[in-house]
Amino acid sequence: MKVQSWQQIDWEPVTKGLARKIITGEKVMSAQIRLEEGTLIPEHAHPNEQISYVVEGALKFWIGREELILRAGDVLVIPADLPHKVMALEKTLALDTFSPIRQDWLDHTDSYFQKQSS
Repeated sequence: MKVQSWQQIDWEPVTKGLARKIITGEKVMSAQIRLEEGTLIPEHAHPNEQISYVVEGALKFWIGREELILRAGDVLVIPADLPHKVMALEKTLALDTFSPIRQDWLDHTDSYFQKQSS
């Protein structure tokens, strides 16, 4: 068991307009995600189940042919291996939880953030 504080974790810049803070356990990871308005996370998929909770702001998700808008208080469960992309419709703070942990985030091999997306 360990207690951590989000306030004691530095923001890690990922791309222009996107930063994150990460806390991991043995089998689960939580990340605060800060996005500036207009920031796009290109389409990607991962073997991790994901729960995205919008703390403040608004996000637009594209999942297959479906478009979803999540606002503060909304939660989305994304099954493993399901392609998706996301755009911040306004300045947003989200809390993403993954199981198992995102080793690509810890290793900084998450190059999909740098892809151009249509």
